[in-house]
Amino acid sequence: MCTMIAEKVQIAGSGKSRDRWFPIAQTYVSFDHPFHLQREHALNLDFVNEELGTGARVAVELTPEDARELATTILRLLDEGAEVEAGSA
Repeated sequence: MCTMIAEKVQIAGSGKSRDRWFPIAQTYVSFDHPFHLQREHALNLDFVNEELGTGARVAVELTPEDARELATTILRLLDEGAEVEAGSA
């Protein structure tokens, strides 16, 4: 069964396709059927720049467990980075 859980997020970043770096402007985040990962459902991330066409895309499919671990790690490192920046100000 499809969950239909999805959101589009405007972001600023960079991504690397096979042959080039490109600016990322949007991320599509969904919890639904993956295309490649052999699981019923996954956290799917599509980092894109819609203005540059289909070649400006980085897709990631994560198991729910690994997505949670990654999210926890990202938040922890952002907190550590903020502490370092605050200490150097």
